[in-house]
Amino acid sequence: MSRIARCIDNGPMEGFWGILKRELYYGKRFADRESLVSMIEDYIDYYNTKRLQRKLGILTPMEKHEQYLLAA
Repeated sequence: MSRIARCIDNGPMEGFWGILKRELYYGKRFADRESLVSMIEDYIDYYNTKRLQRKLGILTPMEKHEQYLLAA
């Protein structure tokens, strides 16, 4: 969530939700709330550990984070 008068803080999160909806949500129906929550949790795990991202040099966010920690 953005801080007051800092709308730019919310941009990355809005982008993530847009990707999640485009890749996994649109066109699907969920029988109950639990299956939707489970899908979101599974996607967050996939996004952080398996989904390669060009902006990170064709790495996953966790791989990029590990590189950052090694350099520090």
